[in-house]
Amino acid sequence: MSEYKKGGGMIRGIPHDTIESNLPILAVFVAILVAVGGIVEIVPAFYLEDAEPKVEGVRPLTPLELEGFAIFRREGCFLCHAQMIRPFRDEKERYGHFSLAAESQFDHNYAWGSKRTGPDLARVGGKYTDDWHIQHLRYPRSVVPESVMPNFFFLEEHPLDTSRTKRRMEVLASMNVPYSADDIANYEADIKAQAGVDDGEGEDALRARYERKTWEIDGVVTTWSDSFEPTPLDVRAFDGDASDVTEMDALIAYLQQLGTHIHFEEGVDYYHDKFGHAYRE
Repeated sequence: MSEYKKGGGMIRGIPHDTIESNLPILAVFVAILVAVGGIVEIVPAFYLEDAEPKVEGVRPLTPLELEGFAIFRREGCFLCHAQMIRPFRDEKERYGHFSLAAESQFDHNYAWGSKRTGPDLARVGGKYTDDWHIQHLRYPRSVVPESVMPNFFFLEEHPLDTSRTKRRMEVLASMNVPYSADDIANYEADIKAQAGVDDGEGEDALRARYERKTWEIDGVVTTWSDSFEPTPLDVRAFDGDASDVTEMDALIAYLQQLGTHIHFEEGVDYYHDKFGHAYRE
């Protein structure tokens, strides 16, 4: 104690007052701390095969869902609604199976987090009807009285702006999201087909592009097992109006696919070595 008082603050012989008041020295110590922390977190992912378990069913977002994700980010939905169910009993009982890293492999940016201002949305797909989502987005307190969520009634009044969809897909393709040249070239037709405004003319082509079992990722072709059936796409007028594609269509299409890609089976451990070969390389 006497040494601490005389030295103006000593921790194991290090004068921390000097360090904290000297910017270059402080910067060096911070850099060392960040480097060590980064190495501990990042390096294992390069040599641990279990770092990201491989699963079947995860596909890239369709153009309509991709625009819905853009609206989700634009409106700040991710600030209150995370998409990461942690492996805790209370979260699994409320939201479903805990999230796997592979489920977000094509998401840029990620919507991870543990913030619970609103419920976690990682498995919200198919939990509610389109009509429920429409009413909830219009006036949240009409279906959830205690909600603090803003009203988003304007989404169904705004036609979907697709001027940046092609560019979004091109950028994501450069980041190893498996969009083919055919996917990108047909983005407009696929948006209309999924929102049900083309009288079903492009539905078969849309399904062929996004319900397939073979994907090329970073030059590596991956084919899912014969027994695995991809989750069928949601194809309909999500906002209830097939005359036009709106921002409401896009956002609901995005929400309705969350957590539906992987077919979880009761009793299967999808993280450790005990789960089935169909879900792992």
